[in-house]
Amino acid sequence: MSRTARLLVALAALSMAIVYLQPLWHIGLVAPQYPEGLGLYIAVDKIVGEKKQDLNSINNLNHYIGMKVISPDDIPELQYMPKIMAGLIAMGLLTAALGKRKLLMAYAGVLLLFSLAGLADFYKWSYDYGHNLSPTAILKIPGMTYQPPLIGSKQLLNFHATSWPASGGWVLIAAVTIVSVLAVRAWRRPQAIPA
Repeated sequence: MSRTARLLVALAALSMAIVYLQPLWHIGLVAPQYPEGLGLYIAVDKIVGEKKQDLNSINNLNHYIGMKVISPDDIPELQYMPKIMAGLIAMGLLTAALGKRKLLMAYAGVLLLFSLAGLADFYKWSYDYGHNLSPTAILKIPGMTYQPPLIGSKQLLNFHATSWPASGGWVLIAAVTIVSVLAVRAWRRPQAIPA
């Protein structure tokens, strides 16, 4: 790997540490009775309301439609994700230090794999919360489910739901993109970057 490529890999890996300080994802809800909106920030190790009472307000609303309580303590991913992120950062720094082309391609593959696995897990989590409703719910609408969108926006009864990466998520996307582009360039021009 060239010195520039190694530096970029190291910077990408180090930038991923932002997930310990900034949230990965944001889910927002706006409705006529909540014009100021309600929101959740999903971080690497916690879920918090956008405003202090938002998580509690969302759980109260969810109770009426039979959704489970969103309790960060009941989500095992929030316990092991910080360790996975630490491992990905360490692997990136090792890749940059050793400067091996094959290690760069392996690192890019691992980052992409964990990114897709994270999105799939988030989809599974939101599907479970939005579809597995209590039969004793106060408000029951046949055929209605309440899964927020994975990415983008969606109407859920009178709520407009949005789901987008938050600041930490955008930094993570940028880091994965940089490493992936470097890996593709290394794969296409192996003679320029010694193995």
